[in-house]
Amino acid sequence: MQILVVGSGGREHAICAAFERSERVKRIFCANGNAGIAEIAECVPINPTEIARLADFAERNSINMTFIGGEASLALGIADEFQKRGLAVIGPSAAATRLESSKIFAKDFMTRHRVPTAKYANSMSPAAAIAILNNGQFGGPNASVVVKADGLAAGKGVIVAADLAEAIAAINEMVSLVGSEAASQIVLEECLVGHEVSLLMFADGEDFALMPPTRDHKRIGEGDTGPNTGGMGTFTDSSLLSESQLEEIVERIVRPTLRGCISEGYRFRGILFLGLMMIERASGGEAAPMLLEYNVRFGDPETQSILVRLDSDLGDVCDAMVEGRLANEAIEWKPGNSACVVLAAKGYPSNPRTGDVISGVEDARASPDVRIFHSGTARNANGDLITAGGRVLGVTATGDDLNSTLRAAYNGVSKIAWNGMQFRRDIGGQIR
Repeated sequence: MQILVVGSGGREHAICAAFERSERVKRIFCANGNAGIAEIAECVPINPTEIARLADFAERNSINMTFIGGEASLALGIADEFQKRGLAVIGPSAAATRLESSKIFAKDFMTRHRVPTAKYANSMSPAAAIAILNNGQFGGPNASVVVKADGLAAGKGVIVAADLAEAIAAINEMVSLVGSEAASQIVLEECLVGHEVSLLMFADGEDFALMPPTRDHKRIGEGDTGPNTGGMGTFTDSSLLSESQLEEIVERIVRPTLRGCISEGYRFRGILFLGLMMIERASGGEAAPMLLEYNVRFGDPETQSILVRLDSDLGDVCDAMVEGRLANEAIEWKPGNSACVVLAAKGYPSNPRTGDVISGVEDARASPDVRIFHSGTARNANGDLITAGGRVLGVTATGDDLNSTLRAAYNGVSKIAWNGMQFRRDIGGQIR
């Protein structure tokens, strides 16, 4: 197989690395890649949003499978264009991508198909959102409210406000955070209290195969303080969801979602990501799932911690998705745990500094249990590895249990340095 991966971050590095392990994959291209991806794939200077050029490249180079990493390409209809040309592609159509590209569409979809989610209100402008809050729809001045930009916002369009004054300030700030297009419309939600879990799956339109449950740490500071980021670290752990909770999620969320897509005229084929909040039931017992949001692709850094545990051939899994036979594909996962600790540039997330020389990567990945995935890296004129984005590296480890996994990951972190490097020391719940 010849593979094209579209994207340039740690997620795409992890996808390329999974394809590299396949005995069937002979050549990997990545558009447009980064310094780490360049070590295992041929980087192609085509922007992920240049849809026609990417399809032309796939045709000219006899690409057998294209895997779309990011949501921007999907929202622009890259999967539709590839399918129109008869090119095999992993990623949902532009119609199905609305589950992520519009928070308003997604919340209304959940309502139409009786997917459990938080109470919400859609507003067609920031001013309308403020009016809803002032009308008391979400309670008094001390009510906690979640403010979401409707459009794509690279993981930064959600603010959890402690009270209404903070929510109004968040609405006024949203345009500067994510841009006027993404924040032209606003979703307001009641703030659910519980434990967040991410559950991803491969989907072929009708059937699906679940991945190991993960937990993401979104805020920049330890103890979940400071502004939201694209993600500062993740870990996988089977104890995040019990078998009965998984069954409930499948019956109340996964199946209604896939059936809902079919009933509305589009099938969902690709990676479906459920952002869940597990909340206490009034009757007691195990926590109940509520859906916070859909993503329609692998998350970053969830991908790094998930794919290092994939024991099956990713090429085989992709074929099963494209051919609609996931129900017959036995996907195997390595036992134990995994974790990814993100190393970020000075000034991230508001104003990341680039160009700092990175040291210690070779030492960090000398351990057989550690893999370093590059997000925002490049090479300078001297060939030095330098920072080239907000999130720079994902130090990822596997182990027999969560504690040993986290020790391995943080041991890798300790070997890497650059001026202003920042990371959280409490990925997995303990300060290290």
